[in-house]
Amino acid sequence: MKTRGQKSSRDAAKPRIPRGFAPGAGRRARPAPWPGGVGLARRRAPGYSLKSPPQRVKKSFLHGPATGPPHPHGKLPAMQTLRVLAAALPVACGSAFAQTSPDDAAPTPAAPASAARAETRQRPAAPPAAPQPAKPAAQLERVEVNGAASDESVRRASTASKIVITREEIDRYGDSTLGEVLKRLPGVTTGGRPGRGGDIRMRGMGGGYTQILVNGERMPPGFSLDQLPPEQVERIEVLRAPTAEYGTRAVAGTINVVLREALKKKLNEMRAGFATERGRISPSASWTRNDNFGDGHAYTFTVNGMRGERVDNIINDTLTHTIATNSDSLLSSRGQSEDTRRSLNMNGRLQLKLGPAETLTIQPFLVTNRSDSGSHLRQTTTPRPDPLPKDFFDQVDTTGDSRFTMGRLHARWQAKPGTDTRIDMRAGLGRATGDSHSLRQERLAGVATRLQEDTTRSHDNSWNALAKVSHTLGNDHSLVAGLEGEGNTRHQNRVTLVNGAPQPGLDDFGDDLDASSTRIATYAQDEWNVGKQWDFYAGARWEGISTRSTAAAYSVSNRSSVFTPLAHARYKLDEAGRQMLRMSLTRSYRSPQLQDLIARPTINNQVPQQINTPDRAGNPKLKPELATGLEIGFENYLSKGGLLSVNLFARRITDLMRTVTALETVEWSATPRWVARPQNIGKASTAGIELEARFRADEFIPDALPINIRSNLSFFTSRVDGIPGPNNRIDGQPKATANLGADYRLRSLPLSLGLTLNWTPSTTIQQTLLTESTASRKLVADGFALWAINTEQSLRLSASNLSAQNYFTGSISNTGDQIVTSRSGGPSYTQWQLRWEMKI
Repeated sequence: MKTRGQKSSRDAAKPRIPRGFAPGAGRRARPAPWPGGVGLARRRAPGYSLKSPPQRVKKSFLHGPATGPPHPHGKLPAMQTLRVLAAALPVACGSAFAQTSPDDAAPTPAAPASAARAETRQRPAAPPAAPQPAKPAAQLERVEVNGAASDESVRRASTASKIVITREEIDRYGDSTLGEVLKRLPGVTTGGRPGRGGDIRMRGMGGGYTQILVNGERMPPGFSLDQLPPEQVERIEVLRAPTAEYGTRAVAGTINVVLREALKKKLNEMRAGFATERGRISPSASWTRNDNFGDGHAYTFTVNGMRGERVDNIINDTLTHTIATNSDSLLSSRGQSEDTRRSLNMNGRLQLKLGPAETLTIQPFLVTNRSDSGSHLRQTTTPRPDPLPKDFFDQVDTTGDSRFTMGRLHARWQAKPGTDTRIDMRAGLGRATGDSHSLRQERLAGVATRLQEDTTRSHDNSWNALAKVSHTLGNDHSLVAGLEGEGNTRHQNRVTLVNGAPQPGLDDFGDDLDASSTRIATYAQDEWNVGKQWDFYAGARWEGISTRSTAAAYSVSNRSSVFTPLAHARYKLDEAGRQMLRMSLTRSYRSPQLQDLIARPTINNQVPQQINTPDRAGNPKLKPELATGLEIGFENYLSKGGLLSVNLFARRITDLMRTVTALETVEWSATPRWVARPQNIGKASTAGIELEARFRADEFIPDALPINIRSNLSFFTSRVDGIPGPNNRIDGQPKATANLGADYRLRSLPLSLGLTLNWTPSTTIQQTLLTESTASRKLVADGFALWAINTEQSLRLSASNLSAQNYFTGSISNTGDQIVTSRSGGPSYTQWQLRWEMKI
């Protein structure tokens, strides 16, 4: 985001001294420039915007004993060498803290700033050092000074509320999925069993309220962030409120995953390890190569391969109470499922310098995985029905395999025709294919009764293009205008055979289904300052969306448009900007998924068919939701790198989409069946407060160990109009969530330890007039131990879900004739992981 004023290139190259090292109490000293102008740009270049990545400047220093051999490029005077090392020391320490834990060393009293400046002015130039007698050559150590912008500096500079998770934070606990990384953020929850990742929900809101981007682009259907290994990610950007540039399909917020970037340095990073859960071994390995070539060109390439095995116990229970006869029937299933997954992920980035102010970046991205699964279930009904209904079974065995492959190619051209103007053009093409095949064998008393075979083949094609112009005016205004286009098409072929013949009732729909969506958007935004304390952002975005769904028996199309004005403001309560207020007033929307528009049903074969085991079908007439949002936040940045923040949010939603289960007369059955399909049901509202505290223990407790504490606590409330209370909440939203973590680097050993606790209470949500859903409490403890073997190698031991507990989801439905109570789930398990890491 734009800050006040612009620095010259020379000023921008000066190093930024981490807090705790600046001379003077609570003040920052201006260090002498390093040779070559190495450091971190403290101000943004013209055209910098919310989407601009942090600037990185790298430099290496060679040092050795004072009596060692001369510098390979010529002899440096001794005093000049000392000055270089003195200037490098604070930044080197700051970099080490950023890669382990902030400010691990005990703070040392600093000299007054005035005295430091006087000493710098009066220090005479040193004469060349006298030659030293020749001594045995000493091995020179390579020390790398990393001047990358910290997550705190990016967060403070942004006018809109923004959180950045750096590589260090992603690596800290050795998580196997990005969902496990994100669950520790304020207000973020995940679906699924503890320790297994799952769909990511900001503000606890599930069902597509969170916009998920990879390199600023939406991924095709079938792709999940759990398919992306954390090793391939450079950083994660979290925006609590939408912006015109990122897009406004972000009712709850936006999560943008940025893949590894090409840096102008040589790097080989290798990782290999294995995880174990219930005695099953899951190996993985990754390699990252980074280098530069030619005149300013650079590239990076990352490849990751893994094989994972999981075994889960399955517990399903359904209690049906028939009101007319006052009788109960209990259907219980017990069994086990196994899943073997193999995946290969590759991404690269080639950065070509076409001129002094012109670059071309080409980025390929490939994901491929295969899964083989199987399950065995035994089913009992108490009391046993007499006579037995048609298609009754007491045992079911399933086997299946699936493949998913996604490839994308993205190109970006950037140029600066003038000092105050930047042009950014991007285009991308993508294709994803998915194949799945499953067999379901039902048995009664050991005899095979019914065999169902499902085969699904789908492919998705996508394209996107963007043109953006940024211009900085002399009066501190930063203008950005852009035009975007995006298209997705899906073709799906689905064949269901029962005992070798086509499944009855689906002939009218055919086997081939097609759905497409096209989106055109244009936006403009401006960022400016008023005085020294106010920063403002104003933007507007218009999007036109067209969808189409066709099959043998129908063809439905829909057009809609959304205009979303946006406003953000930041007020600094002090000149240093350590305390600030943030405010946002926005409009956003949620569009239907392509799969939700496909009307062809999926038939549930459970006997008897009840409200808790419905058929599922899409709705081609779905309309997008619209939401008006308000955000107010306070942030206080502490002197030792900590943060205290409070954020309040509210959303008012119209045309709420929700899956509704109803008894319908359908084409695929001679008798009415329960069918679940998405519908627009009306209006809803949600609000909450998010508290965050990150600090070092000795910031508040004298003589305490410098333990880094990370904690957050969030409370949510919501109401869906037309649904009776008190649990008429937004889908999947708990009433609260919390995280508490601590990590510490031992001074006596090259060992870092950390532990974190994640808590989400049990939830009860009134889904419709007939059905109430439930989910168990989650209490997940994770830990890690990192042993630094040397400056290039380390060994990491991590444990996920140490507090393994049972986890169930369920529902209670009252149809007027029956009350059906169901639950499904089972125990969760602890996963241990050992990983070796090396950087060369």
